[in-house]
Amino acid sequence: MILKTERLILRPWEERDAEDLFKYASNPKVGPIAGWPPHKNMEESLNVIRNVFSVPECYAVCLKEDNKAIGCIALKMGEATDMTDAEDECELGYWIGEPFWGQGLIPEAARELIRHGFEDLGMKTIWCGYYDGNEKSKRVQEKCGFVYLHTIEGLEVPLLGETRTGHTNYLTKERWLLYNRSQKD
Repeated sequence: MILKTERLILRPWEERDAEDLFKYASNPKVGPIAGWPPHKNMEESLNVIRNVFSVPECYAVCLKEDNKAIGCIALKMGEATDMTDAEDECELGYWIGEPFWGQGLIPEAARELIRHGFEDLGMKTIWCGYYDGNEKSKRVQEKCGFVYLHTIEGLEVPLLGETRTGHTNYLTKERWLLYNRSQKD
């Protein structure tokens, strides 16, 4: 499936995206704040495309002008998320390359994926979280209407071998409908 917004194309990852993925995922400012280590080489990026990003509802975030991957956004379901066990709930995850920070691209992508989750996939609740200090991710969630649920101290970050403080937010379909209506007024 391919989703489009005003400035973006959200499409499945392809092996040809490995070079672009490596360009942004190797930056130490990108992955660690989200809980994963910087990519060390293009082979690692290719393996991530093949083994992590090849799941349903995981999309390369691309600018319409060139269709090159600049980030990733996904709705994680089932065993891919530890935030919910319900079949009609999922977790939103995202990141974007540093050159594209502060342009509103991830909120734009998130709004479309949230719409897709609620309208096309029949989700009732979408969960999202961020680690302490990741103010950019917190702001994306606020812009999309997520509501704070709780904070967990000592949360394990297995890919980095450390513990952090994590914050969990959620968005119900009902709140999303009301929030969207209020944004248009």
